[in-house]
Parts: sequence; structure tokens; C-alpha cells
Amino acid sequence: MAKKLAAFLLALVMVCAVMAACGKSGGTETNDNNNGSGNLFTIGGIGPLTGGAAIYGNAAKNGAQIAVDEINALGGDIQFKLLYEDDEHDPEKSLNAYNSLKDQGLQVLLGTVTTSPCVEVSASTNADRIFELTPSASSTDVLGGFEDADGNVTIARKDNVFQMCFTDPNQGIASAQYIKENNLGAKVAVIYKNDDAYSTGIYQKFASEAESVDLEIVSVGTFTTDTATDFSVQLADAKQKEADLLFLPMYYETASLILAQADGMGYAPVFFGVDGMDGILTMENFDVSLAEGVFLLTPFSADAEDELTKNFVKTYQDKFGETPNQFAADGYDTVYALYYAIQKGKLTADMSNEELCEKLIEIFTSSDFSFDGLTGSNVTWSTTGEVSKAPKAVIIENGVYVGYDND
Repeated sequence: MAKKLAAFLLALVMVCAVMAACGKSGGTETNDNNNGSGNLFTIGGIGPLTGGAAIYGNAAKNGAQIAVDEINALGGDIQFKLLYEDDEHDPEKSLNAYNSLKDQGLQVLLGTVTTSPCVEVSASTNADRIFELTPSASSTDVLGGFEDADGNVTIARKDNVFQMCFTDPNQGIASAQYIKENNLGAKVAVIYKNDDAYSTGIYQKFASEAESVDLEIVSVGTFTTDTATDFSVQLADAKQKEADLLFLPMYYETASLILAQADGMGYAPVFFGVDGMDGILTMENFDVSLAEGVFLLTPFSADAEDELTKNFVKTYQDKFGETPNQFAADGYDTVYALYYAIQKGKLTADMSNEELCEKLIEIFTSSDFSFDGLTGSNVTWSTTGEVSKAPKAVIIENGVYVGYDND
């Protein structure tokens, strides 16, 4: 009798184990956050959480986490589990992070945060047919399928990759238009990094558009990774040619040196930057007074008065103790864009990664799909994966970003 009872109990344990294992297959695993909906999507993010570019990766991660928490709290049929990996802004480490996420059941990738790692990883997501929406990797190389000056397509189109941020060319075009339309400078100088795809891509389109809108560029200075410490020659040329606006298509670390060196030589033009300069106010050991009056072209302003922005900023400040930048807003919007797309397509987490990828491509490129987020209203995507939304400009006043209104 005892043997029969033991056998029965052993069989019961085995049945329960099999049922539990089945309940975890196909990305439908439940947890305390999804109210037992059984429709749990495993999404992943990759970005620099440590190292020199950590301000971007942590902001995107934090914004995405807030969105996930909000959606899960609704208790609806769509629930998310967010996994995040650190790549230290290194392409090889980013690819390792991607493979780790796949091992953990990744279904959709919200990343990577920076461009070079994203170019590396997007080739793999395309081959694996995993849908990818990057919050902030802005180079057209991320998307592929774009022609060079001779009309040759050097990188194959990655139809599974979409951007929440503006592409580098769009930033250059929009910057030239904004400067001209708002009369921010009559004579423009530019300093850009000529061994960096991000900086070079923005500059090239800026220069082309400046010519189209009759914006005069009087000085162009360049630098490389090895020479990104002394800008006296470039600044002296801009000052000698009486440039009253200096366009800086670069990241904030280098921009902070230029601001300091310009101040040291008594040169005070209007400074105009792009999204890579977002973060300069929280840079360690930087004198924020040097950034007073600096313009940034950005899709997000933390001082906006709409309810969505105010609620997000308050939640972010309460949770992380600082004001969110545009990378946090982009991270937040990537999650909600995915959420609305899944709603629209009535997609389920038990679909294969390949099926999810094809369905999401179809939805994101359809003419009747758009959403209103922190970084834009009526946000849509082209068939090449580029986002369409209106840029905004902020100006730094008293150490904070303030929406700029020329009226």
C-alpha cells in the first residue's frame, strides 16, 4: 500500500511539473504583475548602463520601465516583462547582450540605445526575424538600404528595424531650417567630428539644407577621436570670421569642452546642438553656467504643460531623483508604440518571433497606424523605418531646459 501511495504521489508531482513547464512556453509565462492574463510579452533592451555613455542607456531604460509598469498596472490582456542588458556602448558587447536576451526568451527588442552597437545588433535581429524598435540610435546605417553619393546601396535594408528618434540627416535638415526660420544666426560656424558617422551625417545634411534656405556658413572646423581635446584653432577661425552662431552636431562630453574653451577666449556666439548634447546639465564636474543660452533641437521638453509630460516628469523625478531627458522619453514611447501596435493587431504572446515580427512590420508601416506620445503627436513611420514627428527646440536657462518660443 505504501509503495502504491508513493508511486501515485510521484506521478502527481511529474504531472504538475509538466503542466508548469507548458505554462512557460511561447512567451506566455505569468507573474504577479500580469494578473494572470497569460499574454505576457518578453521585451528586451540593450544600452550603455555603465561607461561614458551611461547617461543615455540608463535614461532609456528608466523611461521604458515606467511605461511597462503603467501598462502592467492596467491589468489588461497585454502585459510586458522587460529585460535589460548593458553593452557599455561597445558593438561586440552589444551582440553578446543580444544573444543573452535571446536565451532569456526575447520576443521584441527595444534597442539598442547608441548607433554603432545598434548597427551591429540590427544585422542579427534582421536575420533572426525579431522586431526591433530603437529609442535613440539615429544613423541611417541602423535601418540600411540607403544609397551613397554614387547611388550604391552599401548596407542591405533591414525591414524589421524602426527608429523612435530622428535620423541623423533629418536632424541636420531640421536644425538648418529652425535656425533660419527663427533668425538665430546670420553667420554660422560648424564644428563636427569627421571620423564619427553620427556627427558627419548630421553635418552633411545641415550644410546642404543651409545652402537651400540661404543660411550662410562662414567657418567649418573638424576633429577626430584623437584630437577631441583642443578646439582653439576651430574656435579662433569662427571668431575671426564673426560667426554669431556655432552649430555643434556632437555628444555632450565634447561640447562641454568647446563651451569652456570658447568662454576662455571670450567668444560668445549662440550655441546650437542636437540630441547628443542632451545630458550636458547632469555631466559630472561641468559648470552648467557655461551652457546658459544653449539651444538643443529635441522632440521632448520636460517643461511642457501637457498632462502626459507632466505626469511622466513627476513619476520619473519621484522614482529616479532627476528630470528626464529625451532619451528617457524615447524609451517610454517605444514601449507604448509597441503596446498600441499589439492592441491594433490583436497579437498574442504565443506567436512565434517570426510571426510577431512580420505582423509588427505590417502595422508600423500601415497608413492608419499612429500614436501620441511624449516625443510627438500623430507619430508615424515610413516603410524604411524612419519616424515622422515634429522637432522642438529647448533653450537652457538657469540650469534647466525651457521650451523655446520665438513669438
